[in-house]
Amino acid sequence: MFDPSAPHIIILLVVVLLLFGSTRLPGAAQALGKSMHIFKKSVKGLDEDKQAEEASTTRATVVPPTPPQPLPSPPPLSAQQAQIDALQRQLNDLQQSAGNAQQGSGSATAGQQDTRSY
Repeated sequence: MFDPSAPHIIILLVVVLLLFGSTRLPGAAQALGKSMHIFKKSVKGLDEDKQAEEASTTRATVVPPTPPQPLPSPPPLSAQQAQIDALQRQLNDLQQSAGNAQQGSGSATAGQQDTRSY
């Protein structure tokens, strides 16, 4: 069929030079070289992956699952209720002291007449 003799190769090179031109030919050769390098690397990687798969299937180890960690238990309701009661007492004390302060300032003006009109 195709016998790669010297005249055939020369004719092929002339045709390629005419098609691509002298400026594009080095870039095309570089791109072709990079593609070949990537192709060889991927083929080699597939072989390594296949070997890794075979090695992993022969050395499979079973790792037992870790038991779930229990959640920390909330404090007993009585402790929470005691905190709520203490906060409620503090709130009542603050409200009483605020009410006493308002009454004290209001009692100083108790002897004067109220001149406000509504």
